[in-house]
Amino acid sequence: MPEQPLERRRFLTWLAASAALPALAACGSGKATAAAAAYPVSFSEAEWRRKLTPAQFHILREKGTERPGSSPLLNEHRRGTFVCAADGNPLFSSTTKFESGTGWPSFYRPLPHGVGTSRDWEIGVPRTEVHCARCGGHLGHVFDDGPAPTGLRYCMNGDAMEFRPA
Repeated sequence: MPEQPLERRRFLTWLAASAALPALAACGSGKATAAAAAYPVSFSEAEWRRKLTPAQFHILREKGTERPGSSPLLNEHRRGTFVCAADGNPLFSSTTKFESGTGWPSFYRPLPHGVGTSRDWEIGVPRTEVHCARCGGHLGHVFDDGPAPTGLRYCMNGDAMEFRPA
């Protein structure tokens, strides 16, 4: 009789481990997907390091995140265009920027052909990563808690972008 609880415990442990395997296998798969994609603008890692500041390289090429509230673009309210810091690709119009209260520049709609998205498992749960459509540089993530008319919040790293006034 004492063996039954032990066998049940082993079975439940095996069941839990089996259920977790697909999620664990997917963790980090975002990097492989982005690295494998071919983009019109492409450089070696050494060239990207020369072209970008350390903060830009960390965010755009290593999928880093800046500290909330640290970007000067958070308080940029002039008319103009937010472009990729790596290649100048137009990403967002200033007319779609809004104050999300998150500490990162937020937009409700990208410009046509400005960004791409992919599934990101970096923190163990699925998120939608946003990257530059021309160079593949990591910009941030998009969430479905934004304002009308789209209901989306493109939460971007300011160091991944530059602002060009109109």
